Amino acid sequence: MRLILAVASCSALMVLTGCSSSRHDPAEKYYLVAANIKLPYWQTANDGMVRAAQQMGVQAQMYGPDTYDPQAEAQELRNVIAKKPAGIMVSAADPAVLQAPIDEAIAQGIPVITIDADSPNSKRLLFVGTNNYMAGQMGARKAAELLGRKGSVVVYTIPGQGNLDERLHGYREVFGDAIKIAQIINVKGDPRLAFDTTNEMVHKGTLKPDGYICLEATACKEVADVLNRNNVTGRVIVAMDTDQDTVDWIKKGNIQATVAQKPFTMAFYGVKVLDDVHHYKPANLSANWERDTTAPIPVFVDTGASLLDKSNIDEFQRARQAASGQK
Repeated sequence: MRLILAVASCSALMVLTGCSSSRHDPAEKYYLVAANIKLPYWQTANDGMVRAAQQMGVQAQMYGPDTYDPQAEAQELRNVIAKKPAGIMVSAADPAVLQAPIDEAIAQGIPVITIDADSPNSKRLLFVGTNNYMAGQMGARKAAELLGRKGSVVVYTIPGQGNLDERLHGYREVFGDAIKIAQIINVKGDPRLAFDTTNEMVHKGTLKPDGYICLEATACKEVADVLNRNNVTGRVIVAMDTDQDTVDWIKKGNIQATVAQKPFTMAFYGVKVLDDVHHYKPANLSANWERDTTAPIPVFVDTGASLLDKSNIDEFQRARQAASGQK
């Protein structure tokens, strides 16, 4: 298990951030629990959480397994609940598996919100993240344009993970009957499966799709690598997210586009929401906020998504480098 720690005390950061002791206790602590936290995506989310913690003069920490393992994530969540934190953010790799520990935390009076991947049937207070159905439609419109609104594609995903299922729904709605989804590949959070499956597809030649669609971050850079190694050209690849390998393949022209989410924003804003709930806690955390027209919090906060391709990838990279202090 990988543990990433970010401690920000108000006394140490007073000069840098101007944080105030009027509301925040330096011992106040917030957690982010996710799966596969070694991914660049989650490192970026951790950066957002750290930034918010520094601004408020509180502590923040990310927990979770290094691989895609919903059961291990659920156990990590229970470990965090035992620490009695001020609040918890959870990315539900499997919404059903994470539902029970989320509900346990709420029952103990610990505010829990979901980010990135929701567990809608749980008692979480709200979801902060991408409108995944719309993100799927965004990617599908670009793929359809590149494919000339015809042909077949292979989709790489993790069936049962709610946010990815919503993206697939968005793709299906746009593709309709014009573009066929010839195969759906379960990568199980392991990029090696994307590489091996694509490599087998290329060498056996039993399936020759016109395009490759990735609904999660790890697969399309592997697909691009396989096609490049085998000199396969003329295929459309639409990826998800913006780890450096994906960005590099876009610049080379092997990946035509990617749908960029905002994991930094999700975690940054998520900590701010939890902090507000912690200090102004509703009388009943288990209330049905969705039906309450006077609820103090929303049900869903859309952090947005954007489409990146060769026309704007350099601009994106400059902005990311400036934000991280790189030249």
